[in-house]
Amino acid sequence: MKRAARLLIALAGLMAIGAQPRSETAVLAGGCFWGMEAVFEHVKGVRGVTSGYAGGSAADANYGAVSSERTGHAEAIRIRFDPAQVSYGQLLAIYARVAHDPTEMNRQGPDVGPSYRSAIFPQNAAQKRAAEAFLANLRASKAYRKPIATRIESGGFYPAETEHQDFVRRNPWHPYVVVNDRPKLASLKRIFPQYWRA
Repeated sequence: MKRAARLLIALAGLMAIGAQPRSETAVLAGGCFWGMEAVFEHVKGVRGVTSGYAGGSAADANYGAVSSERTGHAEAIRIRFDPAQVSYGQLLAIYARVAHDPTEMNRQGPDVGPSYRSAIFPQNAAQKRAAEAFLANLRASKAYRKPIATRIESGGFYPAETEHQDFVRRNPWHPYVVVNDRPKLASLKRIFPQYWRA
């Protein structure tokens, strides 16, 4: 094979590698993970959402233990997203406006306790700076009548049991979903139509 042909093949390979979409991860907590997961599954640029637990240890990251409110976990979601299509800041805006109420302290709707707290778990230093700036701007905006309860925390993420994954998609007429989660999807479509994905 001629040298020029080999070079073109090598360059084509590099271009293909460079053309691969980027992927980042965000971890957010804000009440029951069913509705949070459902909202972000409908956001353009999101590649996958996993329900789970954040803020405690792996040893007791299971639904029964977390529900006891003694483990330090929060029900949370892990979002894999393409930052070329949706930024971390845009995800935070959807989180605050649609996915949950950032003024609720240790509760969301009918769910009460520290495991339902509002918390952002930055995955790197850039995300931490972005989260701090976002919360500062949210507080300064006075958009909410009550104080912002969302905290920035650290800790690992542990996937929840299989029965909690894709719960809203698999159970669209479950009474809890109808009352608490389907309205969030309608709000996403109405407030952020540019990010809505059916």
